[in-house]
Amino acid sequence: MKKFLSTLLIILLLVGAFYYLILWAPNNFNRDKFVMVSKGETFSQVADKLDKEGILRSKFLFKLAGRIHGSTKRIQIGKYRFRSGMSNLDILRDLSTGSTIEAIIVTIPEGWTSRRIAGLLAHNLSVDSVQLMMLVKNEVFLHDSGIKDSDGEGYLFPKTYKLYWQDTEVSILRQILSEFHKEFDSSMAARAHEIGFSVHNVLTLASIVEGETRIDSERAMIAGVYINRLKKNMLLQADPTIQFIIPHGPRLLKYSDLERDSPYNTYRYKGLPPGPVNNPGLASIKAVLYPRSHKYLFFVANGLGGHTFTKTYKAHLKAVKEYEKVREEKLAQNKNG
Repeated sequence: MKKFLSTLLIILLLVGAFYYLILWAPNNFNRDKFVMVSKGETFSQVADKLDKEGILRSKFLFKLAGRIHGSTKRIQIGKYRFRSGMSNLDILRDLSTGSTIEAIIVTIPEGWTSRRIAGLLAHNLSVDSVQLMMLVKNEVFLHDSGIKDSDGEGYLFPKTYKLYWQDTEVSILRQILSEFHKEFDSSMAARAHEIGFSVHNVLTLASIVEGETRIDSERAMIAGVYINRLKKNMLLQADPTIQFIIPHGPRLLKYSDLERDSPYNTYRYKGLPPGPVNNPGLASIKAVLYPRSHKYLFFVANGLGGHTFTKTYKAHLKAVKEYEKVREEKLAQNKNG
């Protein structure tokens, strides 16, 4: 009997040690590591990723632990942070519940078109850019998201977002559109009404301002120029509207681009274009809501990063010549340097 109990104790100790080694023993990586788990990946494929990153002591023991734990069919997609000292059981619980899935930081720059933003989101989150663009153009989806427009261009608010790996395209866009509602609040909507603009018109003009300058102090000046031109029934002649209609832009514009037949071509058609030509930031939106009051009708780059503003076409032509001179001097310096 005593021999039997001794043998049983040894067996139990061996079984306990075996289970400890499989489930509870810490893995031997010494710093936090990130792993992306994607839709459709099998438990075996995830184990291969973990092993490749040096997270597992033994891929065989980890797979065995998965079978014992019963979690091989319950893997959550996402970006995981695996911390030093995690056991196989810790990792399996994490994968089955998604408890340490981390957000991915994505910054949408001011002035990007929806197509470029869709590409950015697709690259960073492994989602479908085509599906994103279909939603941007889906009137029902937009109305359900509180956007009273038939096109989402202009409403994808530029900001830094916390998004999730392979989240649904619907969820991602709803989060971005909800940010627009937070930023463009009721006081801004009231101001738009006060100056005789719809939200759509504010975003359309703000997108043009956004495309013209990155200098905050110039935004309200440029908004004022375009408002002056609208009041005088002049062509806006805004280059950002041409950039919007050329394929594979933005790029350096040619004179032939100004002849393109499109309702967005403000060199051919008066008034605002049909809609925004990019997604403007808050500074450009505020510039349209609170434009600088002045009598300028023209502006041109000054070659130093900003613009020269003029009231007459004659003065504008002079400013253009001055800009061309500065540009030629810079080209000569670059060539000689």
